[in-house]
Amino acid sequence: MLVLGLDPSLTCTGWGVIRVDGPRLSHIANGQIATDNKAHLAARLHHLHDAVYAVIGAYSPDVAAVEEVFVNKNPHSTLKLAQARGSVLAACGRGSIPVFEHAATLVKKSVVGTGAADKTQVQAMLRVLLPTAKVQGADAADALAVAIAHAHLGKH
Repeated sequence: MLVLGLDPSLTCTGWGVIRVDGPRLSHIANGQIATDNKAHLAARLHHLHDAVYAVIGAYSPDVAAVEEVFVNKNPHSTLKLAQARGSVLAACGRGSIPVFEHAATLVKKSVVGTGAADKTQVQAMLRVLLPTAKVQGADAADALAVAIAHAHLGKH
């Protein structure tokens, strides 16, 4: 089974594809989708949608996994995140793949062993769990972590 992990953001959305074969995980691909912060919101959301849909077309994942929404202290930031997330989820819907949501603390606990892990700890475990992966950046690392957590949780 192929799992597409997604870390939505209006600025830079991370994605990662892993293969799950029983307890074995293998890295397929990962990347980041940046948007032009000078472009209009609708154009940025359209770009995210099309880019995620292209990833789905290129790798044909069986499922997608994404972190649950969290509320920032800044409501404006939360709204932008929600809009980017909606665009990414719409691309999954267009690609006819089911989407599973996981809490950020559960993702960290599943990958590192503690829900209070920081990004450095998560990235260190990625190097252990996916030793052949050349991670394209912090957002791609977060997306791979979501995919791994989904595989470990066994909710397919």
